[in-house]
Parts: sequence; structure tokens; C-alpha cells
Amino acid sequence: MRIEGLRTDVREGKARASAKVIWEDSGRAPQEIYFEVPDERAAGLVCNPDAFLVGCLVPAVLHGEKRLQIDEPVCPELSAGLENAMCWLHAWMGARYTPLCLEVRPRLPLDLPGARGRTGAFFSGGVDSLAMLCLNRRQFPAGHPRAIRACVFVHGFDIGHDPADPMWDSYTRALEPLTAAADELGMDVVTVTTNVRHLDSGVQFWVEAFVGSALASVAHALVGQMDAVYIASDFRIPLTLPYGSHPLLDACYQSADLRILRDGLRLTRLEKVALIADWDAALGALRPCTGNAPGLINCGRCEKCVRTMLELMVAGKLGQARTFAVHDVTPEVVAGVDIWSAEARLYMGELIAPLRALGRGDLAEPLADKCAEYDRHLAWQEERDWKGVVKRFDRKYLGGALFDAYAGGLAAVTRRTGSRPS
Repeated sequence: MRIEGLRTDVREGKARASAKVIWEDSGRAPQEIYFEVPDERAAGLVCNPDAFLVGCLVPAVLHGEKRLQIDEPVCPELSAGLENAMCWLHAWMGARYTPLCLEVRPRLPLDLPGARGRTGAFFSGGVDSLAMLCLNRRQFPAGHPRAIRACVFVHGFDIGHDPADPMWDSYTRALEPLTAAADELGMDVVTVTTNVRHLDSGVQFWVEAFVGSALASVAHALVGQMDAVYIASDFRIPLTLPYGSHPLLDACYQSADLRILRDGLRLTRLEKVALIADWDAALGALRPCTGNAPGLINCGRCEKCVRTMLELMVAGKLGQARTFAVHDVTPEVVAGVDIWSAEARLYMGELIAPLRALGRGDLAEPLADKCAEYDRHLAWQEERDWKGVVKRFDRKYLGGALFDAYAGGLAAVTRRTGSRPS
């Protein structure tokens, strides 16, 4: 992959930093990647080679590019960090993330006096980011360099990630209450539009590998107005899982011009909800849902919505959360939720005891059933159940003969009866 033709344009009331991305080994068409802000924010937008390098790295690795070359010099601290990031991803995810060769030239730090001592934070409206703002205001006095002053809301990640559907209505609907919440804390909202996720918009890829570097790419494009940026942590320290945004991984994406900070690592999800429960503007802006259902901020039925509604119920604040269309959760809704990830299993499992303590066994029991179902599936997947013992023995000592015999017998039964035995 080559990154070339970096440029900045101001047109139609917007400032844009862009570059051309040329795929060399994967057979994909060239793409123009950009970061765009309203023209009143143009002074803070930098056509920073670091932004394009960190944004393109992980998609290039995924699609088997042999190298990543950029025709402008980059921060050597960042390029060294990217080497480490590739090693982390390879160790976590295996051969799909085989490191490529970085072909870059080093430069000195940028001269950015307007950014010094100014800290931003990515702000989606989820529980993690709202709790992070609350915590930051409690920890740092207003004049401290790490007091958050700018909240970055991105179009092109969960909203607008599909090139065919920009979802501007969803973006505008979410932005208004988020701006009101930031205003209460004396923070600016910086809106950014980017298509860096269009390098590969797959949901699994985004979650497992891309989200941290994509966030970092936006922050590097904004180094004209901030020298540090916070990313809210999903997991607390004892339970941090390999993930596309992880304390070990995100630290690899910083440079001499930009620190990348994490917060909320020591808090449980319920502690975060308790932190925002008495902040009325947060309850009017809360947006855990990434489904972007037409006319709604939150769909109220996906796993993230149901989980957050149950957490608010435990905190006694579900009735005040104005971004949900309903203010109760039924057993049928819980039974319809798909717990599909370790993250969802962790957070849902933490709700069973508090719901029982509230006298909501009608919700706790189907939730416990869902968690048990996920645990059984995981045991099968990781071969920790009795079937896994047999499969490992067969592979190690019998060369797969048991499986071959089983598969052959199953095929014979199917041929005779016309149906597969249960």
C-alpha cells in the first residue's frame, strides 16, 4: 500500500485533509481517505501524515499488503509504536494479521503551539464516554492540562460507516443532546467526518482490530488543537480482553505530538452508570445503540440497549432516560437478546444478582439462562466439554479416525433416510 498526494482544501464551508491510498497486493481500487471539519475549525485540522499512516495500517495488514509506504515523513515514535501494534495483533489474532514492512522517513515533532496543554476526548454518548467526562471533571480542575476541553464526535464510524448510507439524520439526532451535555461541563464539541473506516467497514474487523487505530487517526488529524486525547475504556483492569481498542494497543498509536490516554479502567459498568445517573443531560443524551434505527437514538431491543436499560433499572434511573422509547424491560425482551461476545457475557452476568436483589427475578432468570447458554457454547468452541476431550484425543492419538468414521456414518444415514439425524 502507498499513501501519497496529501493535501488540504477548504470548500463549501468545510476544511478537508486528504490523501490517496493505493492498494498494491490485494487488487483493490485506489481510495481517497479524508478528515473533514467545519471551516471554523480549520486551524485545528492538520494534514498530518501520522493520521493517514495509523489509519491505513491495520486494513493494509488484514488485506495482505506486503508494505505500507507514505511519501511524507512521520513521527519515529509513531512508526516504532506501529511495529509493536502489529506484533500485538499477530500474537492475539494469528496469521490473519501478519506484520507488513513499514517504509517511512522520520521527522522532528511538529510546531503546534495552539495545541499545547489542550486535551480532547472521543465522545459517542455511550455509558463509557459519559462516565469518562464525569470522572475527568471530578479529577482535574479546569486549568489543568489534562482537563478535557474538547469532545470529538465522529461521523463515519458507527454512524456513516457504510459508504452507501451516510445516516445524516441519525448523526444530527444524536449530536444535539450530546452538545447540550458537553455545554453543561464547559466543553466544546468538535465534529469530524472521515471515511477511514471505508478502507474496510466489516463489523468483526472493526471490533477485533481496527477501532483503536481509526480513533487515533482522527486524533492525529486534530493535533492543531489538542496534544492529548482520551479514549474511554470498555473493560475494567482485571477483565481487559484482546480487542481493537486496548490499553496496550492504543499506546502504540501515539506520537511525540499526541498522547493517547485511557480512563475508566478501574470502574465496573454498574459503577459507570451510577456515576452518570444523577446527570440529567447525560440521561437525555445516552446513546449505547449502534443500530441507528430510523427516527430513534436507541432501538431498545439490541444487546447493548437492553443491557444499558437493565443497568439504569438497577440504578433506579430508567424512567429518566429520555433516549429510550420505553421505560421497562420485559422477560420477552431479555429472552430475545443474543449474547454473542465475551464482552456482552461479562456485563450481562454482572446484572443477575442486582436484578434478583431488586425483586426482578422475572428478568434475572432468563438472563441467567442466556449467560449459561453462552458458557456452554464457549466450552464447546474451546473444546472444554467432554466432546472436546474426545476430539483432542482423536486428533492427537488417532489421527482423526474417529471423526472420519463419524462423518462417514452420518453421510450414509443421510443417504438412506434423506434426512440428517439429530
